[in-house]
Amino acid sequence: MARGMLIVFEGIDGAGKHTQITRLAAALAARNIPAEVISFPVYETFFGRLIERYLRGEFGPLEKVDPHFSAMLFAGDRLKQKGRMLAALEAGKTVLADRYVASNLAHQGSRVASGERGVFLEWLRKLEYGAYELPAEDLVLYLRIDPSEAQERMQIRRASPAGGRDSAGDLHERDTEHLAATAALYDELARGDNWITIDCYEPATGHARTADEIHALVMAAVDVRLARFRAVQALGLPGAERKGA
Repeated sequence: MARGMLIVFEGIDGAGKHTQITRLAAALAARNIPAEVISFPVYETFFGRLIERYLRGEFGPLEKVDPHFSAMLFAGDRLKQKGRMLAALEAGKTVLADRYVASNLAHQGSRVASGERGVFLEWLRKLEYGAYELPAEDLVLYLRIDPSEAQERMQIRRASPAGGRDSAGDLHERDTEHLAATAALYDELARGDNWITIDCYEPATGHARTADEIHALVMAAVDVRLARFRAVQALGLPGAERKGA
């Protein structure tokens, strides 16, 4: 059986990742393409509970927490889900991840001084893809949004009856400077292979794209990449095997 494809949604809080991953899962199901959705962090696990404490500020304010420490919490959370992900991929399922390694790179890397950031990012990649041997992404869909607009969305979401895990927002969400720095680093990461940037606003007009419009862009990107992925597998070319980055 051919291995499945790992598709990841990335972007700062408020970009609409959950909405779009849910719609993509439904679209794949309508095509009889088996898929499994996973959202990071998984709060019910050992590492997930530590992450929740970190995001609540129990380990101190954001600027006081060593980014190596927080990065290892998020990486450990993914390591606990590695078996589940590999099993799904080996079974031929398309795995849809809401956040993945790049979320760690962007959120924690943005907290490191620019002169030391390259070394930190390389260390973190070696940890997640190397030491932990997590599967590399076949496609990263980066939902790009202005941090100020993202915060407005989050405030509206937290004020709704559905609310969220923390009505006041977590350490990342409520820190405007952190979100801006994270968004800037996401923009740099998005130049990498297998990344596609989808702007949540029309670049020319600045008007917000509807969820339907963004979904259409997501589907166009996924269709192209799925076709390429299957062609590579059929030909048995090197790219057909997923390896760590």
